[in-house]
Amino acid sequence: HSAHCLRVPKAMTMEVAAAVPETLFTVWHNVFERGWAGNGDTLLVHGGTSGIGTMAIQLARAFDITVIATAGSEEKCQAIRDLGAELAINYKTQGVNVVLDMVSGDYVARNIECLADDGRHVTIAVLGGLKAEINMATVMRKRLALTGSTLRPRSDDFKALLADEIYNHAWPLFEDGTIAPVMDQTFALADASAAHARMEAGDHIGKIVLEVAGD
Repeated sequence: HSAHCLRVPKAMTMEVAAAVPETLFTVWHNVFERGWAGNGDTLLVHGGTSGIGTMAIQLARAFDITVIATAGSEEKCQAIRDLGAELAINYKTQGVNVVLDMVSGDYVARNIECLADDGRHVTIAVLGGLKAEINMATVMRKRLALTGSTLRPRSDDFKALLADEIYNHAWPLFEDGTIAPVMDQTFALADASAAHARMEAGDHIGKIVLEVAGD
């Protein structure tokens, strides 16, 4: 839909541009609109070196939000720190204001323990399982807000409004080079199976892109 599109900045290649929209729209809507993250908040991101994670870290830092992120190796923890995360940890911190949850399952209870009073927990994927057992007394005591969303089924009108908000508030950061998607590797479309294998191996940092060559 044309109303969902943003003009590619002159200095941005098409491969990099291909890595932007889904992560940017997802992070903006869930962290800033549903999670109400703002100046002075602390954001916890699981999977900090994923496409979503690397975008969330950069956007949060651009808006003066402290970022704590998790990863599975020292190399990935260093990549997270290089992007501006205050801490790269293994699930044992407390007192964050917003959690961007891509795991769900038994992580939800741990996330709730990490949230400060009036904290917000936003789920955007269920890689760790569809169901979670949580202590509702903790939710009440801390006055927590638990929410989640999927972007693709939303209406064209909603997505157009989201594109407008991103254009006004976040897109200048891409145009001047302050923020750019973290690129892991680009594969030819014919090598899509190799791209999937790299993603399934879990060693990638940032976005994996398939390049479609024109005639």
